[in-house]
Amino acid sequence: MIRILVDSFADRGLPNAQMGNAREIIRRLDPARFHVSVFHSSEPDEFIAKRPSTRLIRLPARRQTPRILSQFLMGQHDILFYVKSSPASKWYMRLRRRWKDNRIAVGTVESQSNVRDEPTIAPEAAQLWEETVLRCDYLFSNSHAVRRSLKREYGLYSEIVPTGVDTEFFAPRADRVPVQRPRILFAGSLRPFKQPQAVLQAAARFPEADFILAGDGPMAESLMQRVRREHLSNVTLAGLLNAQQLRTEYQRADIFLFPSAWEGSPKVILEAAACALPVIARKNYEPETVLDGETGYLVSSDEELFARLGHLISNRELSRKFGKAGRRHVKQFDWTPITRRWEEIFLNLPTRSGEVSAA
Repeated sequence: MIRILVDSFADRGLPNAQMGNAREIIRRLDPARFHVSVFHSSEPDEFIAKRPSTRLIRLPARRQTPRILSQFLMGQHDILFYVKSSPASKWYMRLRRRWKDNRIAVGTVESQSNVRDEPTIAPEAAQLWEETVLRCDYLFSNSHAVRRSLKREYGLYSEIVPTGVDTEFFAPRADRVPVQRPRILFAGSLRPFKQPQAVLQAAARFPEADFILAGDGPMAESLMQRVRREHLSNVTLAGLLNAQQLRTEYQRADIFLFPSAWEGSPKVILEAAACALPVIARKNYEPETVLDGETGYLVSSDEELFARLGHLISNRELSRKFGKAGRRHVKQFDWTPITRRWEEIFLNLPTRSGEVSAA
């Protein structure tokens, strides 16, 4: 049996997308072949708590770093998976050579690698990422564009394993009753690179539609002030939603509008498409989960974004056609086959240790 320590938290309902991805993978790993250890600081995910061959490591409310580091250095595991950008992983990467630690560290890259060009990412945070995730023995990107970005910025090789989606949980409602006013949904962190202000611009242009922004972040207050100042009565700031609440919003919506300009392979696009929503997203990060002109639109500018949105608002039949095609397309990204791919990787990694220096 391969023993895996997952550098993540198994707490129920944590909104962090990367931790959510780790939980989805842990749930589905074959317990007959993989023993998993994972951290938690509050009530753990019920599926992980019930999983055989699982060790839940309880962390104190404070001073978590020493406890995590001790597990990295002395835990009984073969693979450290999903390494986070954290003080504990920074110290581990510094100390592992002194400890002659030959266990395998696996990192995932889930956004573009030009982190030092993104003004909302502090230089200290970029440096910490470089000193932790990028120092893993093996790196895995979640899209071709992310892999190219990592190679371009740092000269590092990575294999590709996509981000997944639970297509049973995120699914359209068969009994949904069409509404007269189209509902346009955005979901994501309310921060500058996500460009939620473009959703408000769209709301001003299309008063015949309702716009819902699900999420929280540093721009929340300024967005609310703008809604009040411009009397955008067709905008709702729904705040941070749990998975069940967000699924309900997907199922009630007609179009998913995602103007974010700096991404990898956004999880929310997959969730929206799984709920049979057409998706409008940016072309610059080449999301493979959207087929331009088939499941939605990939746009190069704000004006194109508004034009495509207007086209879908006025053509409900095309919108539904795109949504059905999107649902079919994202089934290939279901977490079950993606987890099988991770299992293959974990089974092969110990025999590939000689390739680490070459990678």
